[in-house]
Amino acid sequence: MPTARKPPRAPTAREALLDTALAALGSLPWSAVRMVDVAAAARVSRQTLYNEFGSKEGLARALVRREADRYLRGVETVLAEPGPPGRRLVAVAEWTVATAAARPVLRALLTGAWGERLPAPRPARAGARDAAVPEQRRADAGVPSPAELLVQARDRAAALLAEEPEGAVRSCELALRLALSYVVASAQAMAQCAEPDSWRPMTPTITSVIETILRVDTTSSRNTMP
Repeated sequence: MPTARKPPRAPTAREALLDTALAALGSLPWSAVRMVDVAAAARVSRQTLYNEFGSKEGLARALVRREADRYLRGVETVLAEPGPPGRRLVAVAEWTVATAAARPVLRALLTGAWGERLPAPRPARAGARDAAVPEQRRADAGVPSPAELLVQARDRAAALLAEEPEGAVRSCELALRLALSYVVASAQAMAQCAEPDSWRPMTPTITSVIETILRVDTTSSRNTMP
């Protein structure tokens, strides 16, 4: 007898608030997103909102922390698919570019280009009381810089391709650097054009270039990112 599927987990109040705040960024700059409106749209009280995040800056840090975590989990998910290691790394590069195109907060995380419309995560004030919510304490501790995020992604990817650890680290770093260079170039093009359609997804030609580069046996011993 087949096992019954578990019903999907209902989102917590915190997840609902984060989803609502992120959705608001689709039509408003972060400066125009009001805490009272986020609480109302998520159908929770303002007190719950402040209990979870402490302030609007805390909400910004939580949004960015969640986006970083989702990116790292996504890298692992893509690499878990069957296939040769090189093809899986190309898939990670393709997924990174496509996901950055669709998720402005991730794009800013990968490039460091926040702009006025996004919730640039300011550090928690020195001496501020620790948040009561564990997830918020983690967010308040800080979010990774672009280089730190790529190092974390590289190390997770290399751990999943650990047949040859040194070669895996080098290949993962190369694939992620290539993806990031494409994200940065596209983000710069978007900054110079008012039309959001100015983003161009990764083309088959670019994918072919990455596959070719990954096939080249490099003897570089540099296994760290600046």
